Amino acid sequence: MNPFDVTGFLGSAGLIGLVLLIFIETGLLVGFIFPGDSILFTAGIFAAQPTPFAQLWQLLLFLPIAAILGDQCGYALGRYAGPRVMRGRVMNFIGQGPVDKTYAFFDKYGPFTVLFARFIGIVRTLVPVLAGFSKMDHRKFTIFSVLGSILWCDGIVLLGYFLGGVPFLRNNLEVLFIGSALTIIVPIAITVITRRRARKRESAEAAPVEPATR
Repeated sequence: MNPFDVTGFLGSAGLIGLVLLIFIETGLLVGFIFPGDSILFTAGIFAAQPTPFAQLWQLLLFLPIAAILGDQCGYALGRYAGPRVMRGRVMNFIGQGPVDKTYAFFDKYGPFTVLFARFIGIVRTLVPVLAGFSKMDHRKFTIFSVLGSILWCDGIVLLGYFLGGVPFLRNNLEVLFIGSALTIIVPIAITVITRRRARKRESAEAAPVEPATR
């Protein structure tokens, strides 16, 4: 199946697949690769069709629950395995830039970051882990997580549901999906390439210079 064929994914994976995807994006660091906004929006469009893969009420109920549970998983990872997670391959691949950006949100907005970060790709995946790692009050984290999950999941699903009749959106779902995915993939690719070039440059500068032979 085409990895950018969101309609094919929803049609074959159904509600259970969508719930698992939302859980992974919010609960496991590897989920940063998923463009959750586009998938939720598309799910809302599908729910407005005569034969939807899932009913609207099911999306509005189960998707926020998946996001809330994912947040709890991410928080636990950060709290109890923080140092190992922060040194792990996935975090190394994500790079320091998104981590610094997430910490900047925490410094500026405090616990409200858990609420508003839902609408920012990659950041919404990092927030639960960093909240647990920094030992943010769990009850406060949960309150904002529940509010953010409902606003994010139900808000975007309903937006897709009510805009599902717009022909341009309905006929260009893959374009929207690819565009959303690129907003995540391109910055990460640039970071990885820049980091590798910097390492090569440092290695070249640190290489010993052999004395000239006469």
